[in-house]
Amino acid sequence: MSDTPPPADAAPVVTATPPAPRTKFAWPWAVALALGCGVVYLTFEAVAGRAESTPPAESQSKKNLDIAPLKTSEPIAFRADDKDKKDEKKKVAAPELEGGSAWLNSGGPLTLKKDLKGKIVILDFWTLCCINCIHIMPDLAKLEKKYPNELVVIGVHSPKFENEKATASIRKAVLRYQIEHPVINDADHAIWNKYEVEAWPTLVVIDPEGNLVGYASGEGNYEILDTVIAKLIDEHKKKKTLNEKPIRFDLARFRESGDTPLFFPGKVVADEKGKRLFIADSTHHRLVVTDLEGNKIAVIGTGTPGKTDGAFDKAQFDDPQGMAVRGDTVFVADRKNHLIREVDLKAKTVTTIAGTGEQDHEVDNRRLTSAVPAKQVGLNSPWDLALDGDKLYIAMAGHHQIWLLDLKEKSLAPYAGNGRETIGDGALRRAMFAQPSGLASDGKNLFVADSEISALRKVPLDPEGKVETLVGRGLFTFGDVDGPGQVADDPLMMKTEARLQHALGVTYADGKLFVADTYNSKIKVFDLKTGDLKTFVGGNPIGWFGPTTFNEPAGISFAGGKLFVADTNAHRIRVVDVATKAVTTLQLKGVEPPAVAREIKSDEPKK
Repeated sequence: MSDTPPPADAAPVVTATPPAPRTKFAWPWAVALALGCGVVYLTFEAVAGRAESTPPAESQSKKNLDIAPLKTSEPIAFRADDKDKKDEKKKVAAPELEGGSAWLNSGGPLTLKKDLKGKIVILDFWTLCCINCIHIMPDLAKLEKKYPNELVVIGVHSPKFENEKATASIRKAVLRYQIEHPVINDADHAIWNKYEVEAWPTLVVIDPEGNLVGYASGEGNYEILDTVIAKLIDEHKKKKTLNEKPIRFDLARFRESGDTPLFFPGKVVADEKGKRLFIADSTHHRLVVTDLEGNKIAVIGTGTPGKTDGAFDKAQFDDPQGMAVRGDTVFVADRKNHLIREVDLKAKTVTTIAGTGEQDHEVDNRRLTSAVPAKQVGLNSPWDLALDGDKLYIAMAGHHQIWLLDLKEKSLAPYAGNGRETIGDGALRRAMFAQPSGLASDGKNLFVADSEISALRKVPLDPEGKVETLVGRGLFTFGDVDGPGQVADDPLMMKTEARLQHALGVTYADGKLFVADTYNSKIKVFDLKTGDLKTFVGGNPIGWFGPTTFNEPAGISFAGGKLFVADTNAHRIRVVDVATKAVTTLQLKGVEPPAVAREIKSDEPKK
């Protein structure tokens, strides 16, 4: 679980005067205490980063439902006053799905009592920024495929960030993550509160009669969900209360299929020396290479998700994100495959150089103190890359760390961060990050867009240096404010610090950092000399009712006096002239959508 701010009325910590030395040391008590502390620490570390908790203000002080955690032996939830009754156990009716502001991937609102009666239902409480929520999406898709006639998943999007309350933003996330079940916009946390949820992601299981079964929070719950669903199917087939008639939903992809040259481009790298532009065409699962004017040079990948190495027209990626370029070699953070890939532009081949192809859940790997063979350790959502000689730095969003891949030694190890999802400066391995998603370098330091804490961090390339925060204060501190990044001499918080909102991208140029302030849909600039953050371009240039300049940009790169911006939700690359601030759209020439995107049929959907 993430660290959260303490309540405002938390009691102060009092340090007692140490007692006088004892003549005989109590070894048994000391050993017991050490072991106890060790167990507590290991337990905390085992769950750290697997789910993200809400701020204290959103927690529920009184439990009315008392939903039990899922257990394979007895997958039914009961009220607290029924737990001791072995013969007469009363089931709890699931609250209706009321209070949301809009439905997506559905022809209209759905009810448990009518539309979903007879179905096993999983409510997935998620928020689109959360890496843990993103990680469980493949598990849910796997369950939907295994039980197509018995199971219905309903996404309940209960937002963390202000931007995530907008239905349009959620709709883009539904398309970007290729979600094929209904999603309700729980903008005001009405359903969240009814179900007394406390962390993202939380999964609540409801039986075919509309009764609560239990819940599970965090990642890694596929096996228990699979077991519980199978038991419920068997039980309700016997009771003849299971509806096995398939339901076909009105999916967003029927109207926005990705039949465009780019589809949710995540990152972009401008190679000034080679006069090339590298675009991670993320939801098309491929890379697009053009010149700086947009003329096609190459398309790398088939356009269908997979992890196949080989020739450009046979290779596969799955949600590729950050890239780093060295001559005719491109290194790629293959996010959903949890791999680092190497692209040889001359040989026109793709090769895996790091990762096992499976998401790493091993807590011990976050604590590695020495490098291991790069293809023998799992990765966890690598999101961006930065290259310094033979050292490739990886923003490991899922581990909340920066990792280092030695390209010469072909070895890999954590470089910065202890794996806890929060904010904390200091020595490299003691510092703390929260879903680092963007990297840049000036040759002496890495600069990190630390997205979940809406922060900009500085990480020295000198292993003896210390991590510093340039902008940002914590998991639930965000906004859209220009000003000084940090105010050190303001204990009463009277001065206005700069704020970002889930920034995903950063690039360095001439002593400045240009930041893709994703959820504010702006490009901001941080002056490393003055420590000030200012809006550079973005917003609504012709008024609040006019179009925005950007739509959640996630990637940014600098070359030849211009910023190249991956304008993710608008499916385009924008070009910003740094001198004039003029913004244009790069016209891609010769780049076609992959065949699979053109083949999606928008035949008549049903609710």
